[in-house]
Amino acid sequence: MRVTLIPRSQGAGVVLVLAVIWFALFFGLGKLPLIQPDEGRNAEVAREMNGSGAWLSPSYDGITYLDKPAFYFKAVALSLAAFGDNETAARLPSALFALALLATAFAFCRHAYGTRCAMMSVMVIASMPLFVMMARTVIFDIALAFFESAAIFAGFLAEEREGKSRRNWYLLGALSAGLATLVKGPVGFLIPGLVLFVFNRVEGRRGVWKRFFAPLNLLVFFGVTLPWFIGLSLQHPDFPYYGLIEESIHRFTTASFHRTQPFYFYALIVAGLFLPWSLILPEAGVAAWKNKKAMLSADRLCLVWAVAIVVFFSLSKSKLPGYILTATVACGILVARFFERAMENPGSRPARIIFRAATALGVLGFLAAIVAIVLSPRMRSLAGPSGISPAAAAELGRHFTMSIVLLFVLSVLVLLLRFWRDPGLCFFIFAISPLLLFTVNFGTIEMAFNAKSARQLSETIPALPPGTTLVFLQCFPNGLPFYLERTATLITKDGTELGSNYILFRLENSPAWPANLVPLTNFDQYISQRKNPIYLLTSENNRPELNEIGIRPGDIQALKPPYLGVFLAAP
Repeated sequence: MRVTLIPRSQGAGVVLVLAVIWFALFFGLGKLPLIQPDEGRNAEVAREMNGSGAWLSPSYDGITYLDKPAFYFKAVALSLAAFGDNETAARLPSALFALALLATAFAFCRHAYGTRCAMMSVMVIASMPLFVMMARTVIFDIALAFFESAAIFAGFLAEEREGKSRRNWYLLGALSAGLATLVKGPVGFLIPGLVLFVFNRVEGRRGVWKRFFAPLNLLVFFGVTLPWFIGLSLQHPDFPYYGLIEESIHRFTTASFHRTQPFYFYALIVAGLFLPWSLILPEAGVAAWKNKKAMLSADRLCLVWAVAIVVFFSLSKSKLPGYILTATVACGILVARFFERAMENPGSRPARIIFRAATALGVLGFLAAIVAIVLSPRMRSLAGPSGISPAAAAELGRHFTMSIVLLFVLSVLVLLLRFWRDPGLCFFIFAISPLLLFTVNFGTIEMAFNAKSARQLSETIPALPPGTTLVFLQCFPNGLPFYLERTATLITKDGTELGSNYILFRLENSPAWPANLVPLTNFDQYISQRKNPIYLLTSENNRPELNEIGIRPGDIQALKPPYLGVFLAAP
């Protein structure tokens, strides 16, 4: 039995691709609350930038925040200015950068392989959980991935051409690398440079780097990056050292950023967050390596790209899943090519590998369904480790029913694919499975986000009279200033609650504290000398500090656990 789904009719293929993109990037984009810490912090930085108009030097809680360049914050700030301070507006730039990345991958694949492979590549990339997560999060990685990928594609296409066309592609690559640098610093040009260097060595090309570092290319790159770097350095003379040494070199070579993971960390990320496509990658990678001389040049680019990214960041002392986001592009193209070969010859080795992967996916689905059945009545006991209330945990367990049914249905389908032996149908099921599970579990995901977000906390805080100062005592719920649309004064020992490496660097190297930070040793004095009413927010652990300044237990309001609030009128 054969079913050709991609594409019997090009129009039907386009509809399928657009449906995948919609559910991956835009479905319910603003319904989930901003999750702590990254989304809440980044959205607040953008909100403050929109309000102050300080486009060069971002601030967080009114304090200079130079952990990342301002480019992405500007994009989010413009979205907030256009659509208001809400979750949809905050996440829209990430979704649009993801859409631009998919469009770029489509254009490259259409040039290198044809329309069918281009559509399949987009579907594979858009259905990878890591890509979906980053595309729907207020975070830098998806914008960085777009510009890095554009630089890599441009560098590849430049070497396929001669004369003026080659020069123009290199200029586009230099521009893209410059914009990537404005998103997240030196990694923006290091990653495209690494991939293209290794790839051109594999291809045996000579003289590439003379063309790569042509004066006009450097002029474009530095024309994009230097105005920002020089302008920011003039405003903040400590930035060159922090940005180049602390944020770049020390992040890669030391464990001071507390993101150390074992060397095999990214193998686990690929296995889990590239599902279900990761079930194909091991055998497909071995087969591709054995047949590398017969591969097209674009295939070798993607193979080098995927391996170089994973190895490079595995060597880094600081590891986060989003660092290898561009590997989803390279792996997505390779997987689409693999499926295309299998669909052309259902009896080939690629087809057999895909059928084995379908069997593995069916078994995993059954196991996941069984685990969900076992856990659903026991979720209340997991309330403590998961950080949510027992009632919310029990409700979470009741949400598992639809997931269990869907997992069983998908498992049966993919196991039957081994007997139908149709690679096109396998591709269809692989592409829609993660997005179906995401859609069906949307309510469950929302509950998990609520447990890690400040939105519900903001809803428990009463309306504050005009002129009231918001004060946080030894806590800083990221995202709360965004929801309350106001900054706060933080009472702190050392500023670690803000989660900003630059602010910590500044406090360690300057005796003067920013206005919105008050040393904990001055807490009593700050309270006694206040001139405005204060709404003081702290955690349950700090209740003794409230007792020490004479606050009666009856005046303390229990907010979303573990937070407490108390209103202190002006003296």
